[in-house]
Amino acid sequence: MSEFSILVVEDEQTLRRLLAYRLGKQYRVRTAANGIEAIELIQEEQPDLIVSDIMMPEMDGYALLRSLQKDEATRSIPFIFLTAKSDENAKLEGMRSGVDDYITKPFDIDQLITRIARLLERKHIFQTQLNARIGEDFSRKLLPRSLPEIDNYRLFFYNKPREYGGGDLFDWTHIDEETYLFTIGDVMGKGLQAKFYAFSFLSYIRGLIHAMRRITTSPAQLLTQLNQMLLDDDVLSDTFVTLLLLRWEPRKNRITYANAGHCRPILVGKEESKPLMEGDTLLGLTPDVVYQDIELYIQPQQALLSYTDALIEQRAKPTGEMMGEKTLLEESKGLLGLEDPIETFLNRLLRHSLDPEFTDDILVFWLERLS
Repeated sequence: MSEFSILVVEDEQTLRRLLAYRLGKQYRVRTAANGIEAIELIQEEQPDLIVSDIMMPEMDGYALLRSLQKDEATRSIPFIFLTAKSDENAKLEGMRSGVDDYITKPFDIDQLITRIARLLERKHIFQTQLNARIGEDFSRKLLPRSLPEIDNYRLFFYNKPREYGGGDLFDWTHIDEETYLFTIGDVMGKGLQAKFYAFSFLSYIRGLIHAMRRITTSPAQLLTQLNQMLLDDDVLSDTFVTLLLLRWEPRKNRITYANAGHCRPILVGKEESKPLMEGDTLLGLTPDVVYQDIELYIQPQQALLSYTDALIEQRAKPTGEMMGEKTLLEESKGLLGLEDPIETFLNRLLRHSLDPEFTDDILVFWLERLS
């Protein structure tokens, strides 16, 4: 059954039940006997399309359409008039009022179903294109256009959203001449809603770093502040975020990080790859969480590989189970010094994958110290 919902507004009970039966084979259908009942149902849940008779008691089809067009939230719902009126004046009045289609009784119900499908397809295409444009605009604001260029280091970043994207975020801040702060996170959820929350949350992070940069650049202290801000904010109070904060001091070859429930970064060496420590509780879940700073020194010919959970959740051959961290550790070996280590890494993972491409948003960050 299609995910689309249809509201049938018809005062004749036999026809109303027939339409509900036939359309109900393909769509979720609700019915109303007049315009007043229809408005009550629309207030409960907006349908994707309305099929309405014109001549009805209490509130006719014209009055229903005019009422919906006064409200910006309901103005764009596709609307089909279904009526026994066959004269041209009635049809013209319907078209002038903004109706999308007009079918005269008696009618072929298969023809009605075809017209419904056409209108819903048009609406779906328009919404998909609109969502894609909004998603692209959010993505440009959620992701940096460049990375720091530091002697004796190579940095790479890759992001590929699925459809119009989700809640992956990545950002970096130049604190001072010797310090950079990297933010890698994932806001729970899919699609535009997650991307909107990620955009809002990234604004929090940027504002907090700017406000506290002279007091502290401790990733753990920043995570503590962000966690409390999420819990206190009415809009984002039900938003959960995994976040990895990395403070990088390239002159000292030192990274200090704190992890709020994010995937464990991988320390890639010439001989082996190993995961770093498990993260603490994700953000927005509970107050009074104590995050901790962990230091590590990047040795020559070592790299830090960070990523979001789509990689470990990708289905693997032949069982369809999640790929898991073990596969990532194995395939991260031998990447040091390659022209594009992230591209090679992802291609290796896809060789294990049950699907020909990644099924969710992916985000990967690579920081390598040269020999």
